[in-house]
Amino acid sequence: MAHEFIFQPFSTVPEIQHLLFAFFLLLYLIILFGNICILWVICTVHSLHTPMYFFLANLSFVETCYATVVVPQMLSSISDFHRTIPLVNCGIQMFFFTTLGSTDCFLLAVMAYDRYVAICHPLRYTLIMTWRVCIWLVIGSLILAVVLCLELTVLIFSLPFCGYQPKIHHFLCDVPPMLQLACADTHLHQIVLYSLISIIVLIIPFLLICISYVYIVAAILQIKSSSGRQQAFSTCSSHLTVVILQYGCCSLVYMHPKSSTSEDEDKKLALIYTFVTPLLNPLIYTLRNKDMKQALKKAIKRMVSSQT
Repeated sequence: MAHEFIFQPFSTVPEIQHLLFAFFLLLYLIILFGNICILWVICTVHSLHTPMYFFLANLSFVETCYATVVVPQMLSSISDFHRTIPLVNCGIQMFFFTTLGSTDCFLLAVMAYDRYVAICHPLRYTLIMTWRVCIWLVIGSLILAVVLCLELTVLIFSLPFCGYQPKIHHFLCDVPPMLQLACADTHLHQIVLYSLISIIVLIIPFLLICISYVYIVAAILQIKSSSGRQQAFSTCSSHLTVVILQYGCCSLVYMHPKSSTSEDEDKKLALIYTFVTPLLNPLIYTLRNKDMKQALKKAIKRMVSSQT
């Protein structure tokens, strides 16, 4: 019966390990800085106190926590300080990792609905997207993610794991590598994984996003002025870019057949949605969003003037 697990190292060469440690630490600090900047700007600039940026602030907060659940343990493993993880800690990491990742997917669907209401029903936008509705949409996304992922985590860690220190061929306690370590029939667990994560967390929200954007594109094409169409498309392009990154990588990891990809490929895909997506989100939402760029300049000027 396993009591702790060992993470497989990225490399056995010390020099490469040191380079990887410095590289991932730098990426993590950039993720923290970028997402905290978004939170700071949205909180301090009154013009951004709208449902769209409220959801964006929650998305940035979730992705900051999402990276923090994984990266510190990963850096500790790379540096050889603490490559083992106890069984309970592994379960806790899986629960928070899957919960925050699922919340991320739900929030992207909520943001698509917000854009649908704003573009297709602009006159009724303030009546539909009240602050009460916005808050409950965020709370509902979190509660649904907690319920689903708690059930999934309990189900997986009720399995027996052979050996005293099984080796996880990954850098985190994710669902697929943990199922591979179980010394029992995991057919039922694979079905639950597909139904909970693939259908409820990935397929249904993605279909809702697609349906929202069908109506959004149809409404945008009816706008007579080219500047109006361009502005409407620009407010949606950032969100669509993030959706493609998030859902694309997660689908490749959680929706492929068990033997269709190797463990190394799963690890590379996990690196993308652990680092690349939280890293690119602040850049996408600031560099491709005129309001965010203006608000960022305004917040920096206000901070500098207050210090001087």
